[in-house]
Amino acid sequence: MMKSLRTFFQTYRKIKQKATAFSAVVVVFLFGLFAQAYMHDFNLVYITLFFVFSFAFSAAPIGILNLGRLSATFVHSGRFFAKQDGNISLKITNNSPVASWAITVHGMSVSKPLAKLNAGNFAIVHLNFTPKNRGSFSYKSCYMQSKYPLSTVRLTLPIDEHYEGIAYPEPKGKRLSSFLNEQEAQHGEEKEFDGLQTYDGTQKISYIHWASVAKGELSVKLFSKDLYVPNLIFDFHKAATNDEARLSQLCLWALECEKKHLPFSIKMPRGYLSSAKESIDEILSTLAKH
Repeated sequence: MMKSLRTFFQTYRKIKQKATAFSAVVVVFLFGLFAQAYMHDFNLVYITLFFVFSFAFSAAPIGILNLGRLSATFVHSGRFFAKQDGNISLKITNNSPVASWAITVHGMSVSKPLAKLNAGNFAIVHLNFTPKNRGSFSYKSCYMQSKYPLSTVRLTLPIDEHYEGIAYPEPKGKRLSSFLNEQEAQHGEEKEFDGLQTYDGTQKISYIHWASVAKGELSVKLFSKDLYVPNLIFDFHKAATNDEARLSQLCLWALECEKKHLPFSIKMPRGYLSSAKESIDEILSTLAKH
């Protein structure tokens, strides 16, 4: 018994409580019942008053037990890119012997509902997050909230952990195939026809697929030589006209090379980055921190 009380008070100290508008309605209702009981001395009113008061009084302890035994930890959330939507993932675990109900997980300007979490189970909650700039970021001030069971009290349980991540440069610019077209002399003869791609102004006019033009789509022919290059070297200073555009362009090319399993190097102002020596994430992190 003493252990249970100690656990309850430890949980109680972690949770913040705030009355809701509905609590005022309950107070007015209780006052009305008390007035009716005092003036008319009806047994039924006394019984109703007793039950309403009991439910209202027990709402806070029940809500504390419902919310207080939950724990939350951040889990790996994948890659983040500046100005692109991503997800911060939280693992919510119910350490209570009973189910938890009507939980809402709140992050930075976003929230996700968690209707029911059975005893001993966990759920992964994804909170939308869009980094404004490249570089390191900290995602914090998260909390869980519930008005269970009667909506008379808003209970809040802060999440002490915070997520430290890095946002890579926004991947945008010319496609890798456009870069290869510009460097065509270095990559051998054309081989087989390998499909179509959207015309972006860098391809030869002779590559235009006129059947697509007739359908209202300006496409060009893609050849297999565009998909195989022995080793690509990207120059930071030649990638674009300013540093942010260069970093975005190099990020896009690095991701395309990763997807097509192409080895590449990047000539940076102070040295080289090589996919043969570093992972893609290491290369992208260097670009993000430049």
